[in-house]
Amino acid sequence: MMFILNRDTGKPVFGVQERPVPKGDVPGEWYSPTEPFPIKPPPLARMSYKPEDMVTADDTTPEHVKACQDLLAKGGGSFYNAGPFTGWLYHEDGTPPKTTIQFPGGTGGSNWGGTATDPATHYVFVQTHDMSLIGWLEKKKAGLVYGRGNEGSTQVYDRGSVDGPGPYFSFSAPVKGADGKVIGNWPCQKPPWGRLYAINANTGDIAWQSVIGITEGLPPAKQNTGGGGSAGPIATAGGLVFIGATPDNRFRAIDSKTGKELWVTKLGKNANANPMTYQGKDGKQYVAIVASDTMFVFALP
Repeated sequence: MMFILNRDTGKPVFGVQERPVPKGDVPGEWYSPTEPFPIKPPPLARMSYKPEDMVTADDTTPEHVKACQDLLAKGGGSFYNAGPFTGWLYHEDGTPPKTTIQFPGGTGGSNWGGTATDPATHYVFVQTHDMSLIGWLEKKKAGLVYGRGNEGSTQVYDRGSVDGPGPYFSFSAPVKGADGKVIGNWPCQKPPWGRLYAINANTGDIAWQSVIGITEGLPPAKQNTGGGGSAGPIATAGGLVFIGATPDNRFRAIDSKTGKELWVTKLGKNANANPMTYQGKDGKQYVAIVASDTMFVFALP
């Protein structure tokens, strides 16, 4: 969710509503009966999950679907979700799995890269992705917090899943190529999995949204899935939005007024940072992006 606030007063520009939210069932835990929801803009990432949201062979591949079905069965055969702010269910040691699925997950929605703005159009640009979080809460096992030794912790509960303690398990499944090697870990809900949004800050409405990122391990007709990342975009006075932040190792220039992709290049590495732009001594404008351990710099001829 995006909250747009008055920069002088901190008050919401388009209003905020307190709405009822579901409660968890962990013994001794207190749950707020309501949470704040902005009236505008609408949610920018998936916030709920139903069984019919699971991928099918038409979305990805039969092998991926089978891997997702196996993960679902391992987690108890069904996942609990009651909409935004779904609380973790409590799992008693020795009982069958009782898995909660949350959207957005710990790395879902927008991430640390933040937003970019265009003062000419008053658009705010933000990249989001639909990554889930699955698991339950259980009594902390001696010496373990999220699977790490921590004898001094007074924490009563720990996050758990069918794969053991840990905070970041998601409903996604590894996929192998023809050589048997893992080529990706794809989400198990239907795509798109990542989008770039332009929000009109004057109205609170979505000006445009574009699926951003491809999944090369899929057949060509299915590759436009979108993909998530941690970094954010930048906007330039020339009407462009530059962004890496996708797992396809690409760097893109997007038309800031329409969301149309104007230019793309493959870096060969994950662009895990926000781009930057500067003017060189030669008077030319450059755009730079860090991808893994390499900085790439681009300019017009």
